[in-house]
Amino acid sequence: MDLDKFLISVADSAHRKGPQDHIVMSSRVRLARNIKDGAFPGWAKKPERVRVLEVIRPAIEQLPEMKEAFSDTMDNLTQLDKQILVERHLISREHAARSAGSGVVINPEETFCVMINEEDHLRMQSLRPGLQIRQAWQAIDKLDSDLESRLSYAYSNQLGYLTACPTNLGTGIRVSAMLHLPGLVLAEQINPIIQSVNKLGLAVRGLYGEGTEALGNVFQVSNQMTLGEPETVIVERLEKVLAQIIEHEENARASLLEKKPKTIHNHIGRAYGVLANAHVISSKETMNLLSLMRLGVELGMFPTLHSSFVDELFLLTQPAHLQKVYSGKLSAEERDLLRADMLRERLKPVSRPIAKPSGPPSGGMDKAGKP
Repeated sequence: MDLDKFLISVADSAHRKGPQDHIVMSSRVRLARNIKDGAFPGWAKKPERVRVLEVIRPAIEQLPEMKEAFSDTMDNLTQLDKQILVERHLISREHAARSAGSGVVINPEETFCVMINEEDHLRMQSLRPGLQIRQAWQAIDKLDSDLESRLSYAYSNQLGYLTACPTNLGTGIRVSAMLHLPGLVLAEQINPIIQSVNKLGLAVRGLYGEGTEALGNVFQVSNQMTLGEPETVIVERLEKVLAQIIEHEENARASLLEKKPKTIHNHIGRAYGVLANAHVISSKETMNLLSLMRLGVELGMFPTLHSSFVDELFLLTQPAHLQKVYSGKLSAEERDLLRADMLRERLKPVSRPIAKPSGPPSGGMDKAGKP
């Protein structure tokens, strides 16, 4: 199956809406599972990984939730296809490095994705736009129960689900949300917030998870403890913390707009100016500037724009998606040139930000960025 034809278009993906999506870009619940009669992927030889893949993959494909799903082995996917899946947060960077003996299954709506033989035999995840932690948990819990009736999981009455890494032992659950927090960053309040969240037993990571930086002022907040607590308690704790972070971000935006309007207008105006006029621009700079432009949309400084327009550019300008648009392998220098060309073209019909906010956006632009 052709992955490019299977995946939802970037425009349609960006236009997905969810609760509190002005701050919470997406919600995810991931479960780690292993089967009884197989060595953990990191210890298993290639024949063993292939055997486990051949046991697990058909069981996933037979699930009702995975009807007409994309299913393939990692060695059949090109490096570009793997990177596109990473940029869409459907697979991890670690799984993108896998080859023979590993696989991936994705449902047509891209709300479920199962990685086979990543760090564990099964890394299954449920994804939802906006703040939908509980809905994502309920969905993956059902899929997990259906799959458990088809496979023999490695489980201990004392320790719970057995996993390759001790930090996932027990429930094997990782609940996370991807948050856009430019207000807290500009107000220089992000570090105290991160420290407070860490004290509550939660982790704050960058755009692509552990070991990555918060490009575009996007942070991932997730639980760290998986042993000794039921899943519902973990979900409830994260929901409460996310509600507090959302409140802090909203307050930071309001305070900046009230006390430092010229500073905010300057940041957003400069971001628009560079994006609309640059002839060479890197992926990192693009994401950071688009973050400010997204903030401007939410503050009403671009009355005819919706945040989905910026979210689409977030994805289109990343390296793999950019190469897919221009149908070929590109050097970093070529990407920086073509990225700038794309941004100038897409931002042509977008008027510069207005000096005074006029409330929340009331208009909109179509997928091509035209009024």
